[in-house]
Amino acid sequence: MSGRGKASAKDKSVSMTKSVRSGLQFPVGRIHRFLRKGQYAARIGSGSAVYLAAVLEYLSAEILELAGNAARDNKKARIVPRHIQLAIRNDEELNRLLSGVTIAQGGVLPNIQAVLLPKKSAKKLAAGSAPTSQEF
Repeated sequence: MSGRGKASAKDKSVSMTKSVRSGLQFPVGRIHRFLRKGQYAARIGSGSAVYLAAVLEYLSAEILELAGNAARDNKKARIVPRHIQLAIRNDEELNRLLSGVTIAQGGVLPNIQAVLLPKKSAKKLAAGSAPTSQEF
């Protein structure tokens, strides 16, 4: 025999992507290609793409978790841009990171300044024992 038949199971090498090797969901190879094509530096190390993919994956997971909580608070099953906006603006660190970002269809945080709220009078605070003008 010439030895050119089908390769046995132990001869096949299983292709393992950089994402699988690093245990990430984000595409490490694609990020590495973007770093090379972007000409950010003359040389790009192989670990830089893994590190950047891990950071992006962590930030995405954090935002999606907070947005999912915001959607659940509003009794919705689907995350919409409003929930992402509420998640980012209610988190101190994410708000600082994304302070210059405008999210389309995100709206604004509900906020009423204290001076615009009606003033509480002393009569209403005292158990309501004093008769008002409408009582007979």
